[in-house]
Amino acid sequence: MQLNYSFIIPVFNRPQEIRELLESMLHLKFPSPFEVVIVEDGSTLTAEDVVEQFRNRLQISYFKKPNTGPGNSRNFGMKKARGNYFLILDSDVILPPEYLAEVDAFLSKKFTHCFGGPDAAHKDFSDLQKAINYSMTSFLTTGGIRGKERSVDKFQPRSFNMGMSKEALETSGGFGKIHPGEDPDLSLRLQKLNFETILISNAYVYHKRRIDLANFFVQVRKFGKVRPILNKWHPGSGKITYWFPALFMLGLALSILLLFAGIEWLIFVFLVYFIIIGIDAGIKNKSLIIGLGAIVATFIQFLGYGTGFLESVLKLKILKQEPKEAFPKLFFQHGRQKKNTQPLD
Repeated sequence: MQLNYSFIIPVFNRPQEIRELLESMLHLKFPSPFEVVIVEDGSTLTAEDVVEQFRNRLQISYFKKPNTGPGNSRNFGMKKARGNYFLILDSDVILPPEYLAEVDAFLSKKFTHCFGGPDAAHKDFSDLQKAINYSMTSFLTTGGIRGKERSVDKFQPRSFNMGMSKEALETSGGFGKIHPGEDPDLSLRLQKLNFETILISNAYVYHKRRIDLANFFVQVRKFGKVRPILNKWHPGSGKITYWFPALFMLGLALSILLLFAGIEWLIFVFLVYFIIIGIDAGIKNKSLIIGLGAIVATFIQFLGYGTGFLESVLKLKILKQEPKEAFPKLFFQHGRQKKNTQPLD
């Protein structure tokens, strides 16, 4: 099958991100034409002027629509696209020149209806962006679930860097209304429909994540709330690693209590772990500041995700609430969800 690629990019009030992403697309080392579909999701600050500056250099399809969330906007864009294979990106990523060639080479050898790629930190990113990137991608902090594993046969792609065939879209119906969490939900539904979802480790993107630590806490707390919902919707999909941040924070709280009782060994276990995080991040980024920042970002990630996860388990498992009743703000209904600036992955 001849693959014709269409990039699908929802955006909400982020014209500068679109400029940087389109600029990176100009440098893609790929001989065949490709389409870029940009969907304004109810933006009041649009990227229309930016798009016009690239129309003569890229094949761009540009649409505006009311705010219905990134998942619905991706569905909208895929239905409007001319291609038969969709490359879904967040607006805050930058593509390395080899990205599309790596994707095409892999799919030419081993076609799959859905894939995900990892994210990386560009050398020009801020120290905070690099620290957050480490906490979100390191095997020491996430167990590799965001794209650092080399052998993942049931990988759950994330929509900041995800590919899907037109057949998979038409069979599955695309993304659901939950946000965040619409991407692993789609991955799990595709797996139930016998579509393979795998990792292409060389198809990485530079993911900027323009957030501060306070917003990072809010973001990862939502991730924690979503996971038990997905486990409820998709029985058998849960993994012990999803419990790690919650158990980590409970253990840390216990170690502090024991410290006041004169028992010190447990707090030293956690201190050693954070020291390892700092050393590993510092060496990989060649920066003591980033190493220290990674310790802070990891703590915030575990605290946010862990508390969100436990709250969701309490409401769903103990109180027997339905997801929409427990967390109505996680579900988009024609723009009624609190408008989060994209992206959130």
